[in-house]
Formats: sequence, C-alpha cells, structure tokens
Amino acid sequence: MLSNLMSWQITLPIAFAAAAIGYLFGSIPFGLILTRAAGLGDVRSIGSGNIGATNVLRTGNRKLAAATLLLDALKASAAAWIVGYFLGEEAAIIAGFFAFIGHLFPVWIGFKGGKGVATYIGTLLGIAPIMVVLFAAVWLAIAFTTRYSSLSALVAMLVIPIALWILGNQLGIAESEKVAAVMAIMTLISYWKHKANISRLMAGTESKIGAKG
Repeated sequence: MLSNLMSWQITLPIAFAAAAIGYLFGSIPFGLILTRAAGLGDVRSIGSGNIGATNVLRTGNRKLAAATLLLDALKASAAAWIVGYFLGEEAAIIAGFFAFIGHLFPVWIGFKGGKGVATYIGTLLGIAPIMVVLFAAVWLAIAFTTRYSSLSALVAMLVIPIALWILGNQLGIAESEKVAAVMAIMTLISYWKHKANISRLMAGTESKIGAKG
C-alpha cells in the first residue's frame, strides 16, 4: 500500500493543469451568485459570512440553499470527471482536491469561501462515488442521534479516509491509497475551517438541527 501511495506517475505539467482546472471550478462562488441573482443581497453579510449552503439557508430560502449545496458539490465532481476523462485517474484526484481548495479559498472574493463539506462530497462523487453512500449513512446516523449538523459532517469526514484505506481495494476504487491520503488531508483542512463549530460543540453551545433563533 505505501509503495502505491508514493508512486505517483503523473507528470508535473499534467498535475499543474489538473490543479488549475480544479481550482477554477471550485472557486466559483455559487452561494454568492445565487443569492445576488435572487435579489437577496450579499450572503457574506449574514450569519457566519460564509458562501456555503448552510449560510444561504439563513436567508430563509430553502430552495436556494439546496441549489447551492448541489452546485458546490457538482463543481468538484465535474472537475474530477472532466480532468479524469482527458488526463487520467491521478489527475482526477488532484483536480478534486484543488476544487475543494478553490471553494475554501476562492480567488474572486478575497480567498474567503465556505467550509467545504459539499465540495468534499462532490470530490468523493467524482473519484470514489461509492463512498458518498457511506458519508450519507454516517451523517444521517450522527444527525439522528445528536441533531448536530456540524458534528455529523465532522464524523463522516473522519470515517471516509479510514474506510478508503481499509476497503478501497476491495471496493474496486482506482488509486484507493492515494484517494485515501488526499481525502485525509481534506478532512484535516475542513476540521481547521470548522474550528469555531468544534469550539461550540465542546462548549455545548452549537446550534442543533431544527433549532430556532
């Protein structure tokens, strides 16, 4: 496994192209675009100030939040699918990772983006789609038990790299060790972006699903 993890065959020009394409896809701020198009102003001026679906939901428009969630996921999937089709499996992994980075740090709006959960799921859909089922199952189980959306995402993102490392080959996931390593890095980055949520969870002040106010 470790030898496979270290033996990347991709050339630097292709890796750079995959990273650039992925970043450009990921940096499209759909939450901001959709809320402005709907006449709801700048989503960054409310709630957490993020451009993700959770903050869009604070506008009161559920359909717009759902559209943001879907588009933020699909921009990473699309980057991985397109790059993978033309440049290969390793390039798809790189494109998915940089789509995630682009969402977190979009160049168009001062590198201040979302927390990356939707784009994390979209990356999985693009390079290891069967793992989306596991992510959803873990998320739903934790959400049903605790009613904390943030905790559900954090636990699911912790489980995914471990499952990929242990089960990836058996499930027929191409380059599974590399996918596991990249998803682990994405998990760590997303944990850092969720540090405020983690602090509130530890303090018992995090909002629960369905809570008002």
